[in-house]
Amino acid sequence: MTCATSSLTAAGFNKPIIQKWISNNGSVLFCKRSLIFTRPCATSSSSSSSSSTSATTKKKQKNKKKGNDDDEDEEEGQGEKDQVVKASDDDSLSMMKRLDDVNPVGLGRKSRQIFDEVWRKFSGLGQISRTIRTDDEAILIREGGPMCEFAIPGAQNTTVLVIGATSRVGRVVVRKLMLRGYTVKALVRKASQEVVDMLPTSVDIVIGDVGDSVTLKAAVENCSKIIYCATARSSITGDLNRVDYQGVYNLSKAFQDYNNKLAQLRAGKSSKSKLLLAKFKSEDSMSGWTVSKGTYFQDVVATKYDGGMDAKFEFTENGAATFSGYVFTKGGYVQLSKRLSLPLGTTLDRYEGLVLSVGGNGRPYVIILESGPSADTTQSKMYFTRISTKAGFCRVRVPFSAFRPVIPEDPPLDPFLVHTFTIRFEPRRQRVTDGTTGGNQDLRSFQLILEYIKALPTGQETDFILVSCTGSGIEPNRREQVLKAKKAGEDSLRRSGLGYTIIRPGPLMEEPGGQRALVFDQGNRISQGISCADVADICVKALHDSTARNKSFDVCYEYVAEQGKELYELVAHLPDKANNYLTPALSVLEKNT
Repeated sequence: MTCATSSLTAAGFNKPIIQKWISNNGSVLFCKRSLIFTRPCATSSSSSSSSSTSATTKKKQKNKKKGNDDDEDEEEGQGEKDQVVKASDDDSLSMMKRLDDVNPVGLGRKSRQIFDEVWRKFSGLGQISRTIRTDDEAILIREGGPMCEFAIPGAQNTTVLVIGATSRVGRVVVRKLMLRGYTVKALVRKASQEVVDMLPTSVDIVIGDVGDSVTLKAAVENCSKIIYCATARSSITGDLNRVDYQGVYNLSKAFQDYNNKLAQLRAGKSSKSKLLLAKFKSEDSMSGWTVSKGTYFQDVVATKYDGGMDAKFEFTENGAATFSGYVFTKGGYVQLSKRLSLPLGTTLDRYEGLVLSVGGNGRPYVIILESGPSADTTQSKMYFTRISTKAGFCRVRVPFSAFRPVIPEDPPLDPFLVHTFTIRFEPRRQRVTDGTTGGNQDLRSFQLILEYIKALPTGQETDFILVSCTGSGIEPNRREQVLKAKKAGEDSLRRSGLGYTIIRPGPLMEEPGGQRALVFDQGNRISQGISCADVADICVKALHDSTARNKSFDVCYEYVAEQGKELYELVAHLPDKANNYLTPALSVLEKNT
């Protein structure tokens, strides 16, 4: 009762009236997401009945004493009063019995309707319409008022950089972070009075542009995490690329460089640093790599369909390490392999995958890892996964969880025992890629330029949260351009080596959050909208949720799908701040997506 009274009082309601309502109507369970009222307290009913009975008893005694001097008519009148009192007691007992049969859910819904005005005022405390914090709000936070129940352990030691802090989602994110005790920095292009008035006074405002990497160095200093809510204000291709793609790339690189700088000052390596396995910058760096060829068929069959195959790995005049060749033999393949040489005391079990920077003509390849005792390679087991490249240069992220054993009965891959890396080309499963040669491409030839191979560090929490979009609600004439820039930004974040969370909300709506259940899905299949406040709440919760690391997902309001077209995998209701709905919602979704 005390918690509910203080919370409702903070929302602007008279405390004596609240206490009177609670004492007359029942106990209250006050949540962040909804007001749930239980049945009236039995103690209150009992107290009322007891008071009524006590008063009746005293009245009876008084009437009995007076009855010695009254006539027979007065005794008959007293008997009628006793019957009325007895009937009243029977009605009270009957009412209590009926209350025991009341459905709490139905009673909660009715109470919710009655107190809709209460909820609207309370939810308004954290909504985007409140752009300027009042003195009363600041006192509540500073002196440990009702808002301090939102505080997260360790938040005071965490500095979060918010990009797009004046956007619809960003403004709510900033306030939610402040209420939970985080130190907040906001990156803005210009610190005009209008922009300053939109942010709380305790926010550290940094002037910079995501399109200019030089201005981002000061922004990422002393930051622990980043929430990127910025979006291009126009559909001009240059503006889209600057904010949605280049901005994400520049900021993730600046953040990674800052972490590496801190690690060097500590005479070590950052926990977010990638491990360099191979970098092809000269002919000497190609030492140890061997080219081999083979076939999936038996020798007799291979001879019958032998059309020839060849491959080479060389350092070209352009300064590029190029693996190229052709495979005309049916069922044949060529591959490039090397036994890994890791630094002393380093094992791949501390990493969660590989990232390759490659170029070429856009062929798909097979990555093979050999795992087993280094001293006896005859006991090694082979694990494979397929990757796709594109014409030109790209970076390919390959999580260890994507590798499957060549022999299905073998156990899952143990990165600790990996000792050999192989990249294989085979003509089967080849597809024509978009390029200048169009349909004249020879799918049996390939060219792959290798720049580097690195191992991606593992971690428990996300480092970079990116608010993207599903494409729903965008005008058809600009949807393709927007999604292309958004996808490029997402890909650059995945390959950065930082722990990431990519949120793709449906069309954003200006309404209070926490009012409806949410749908979390993967596969770009949703089309419903979602409140800006709900998106902001997901961003804040994902900061310390291990299930959110290295995941991309769509989110929108719950909706009723047509029969046979149920598109979503999980509906997560939003109860209150003590119950983290995000963990069960994301635990069923795939990682490294």
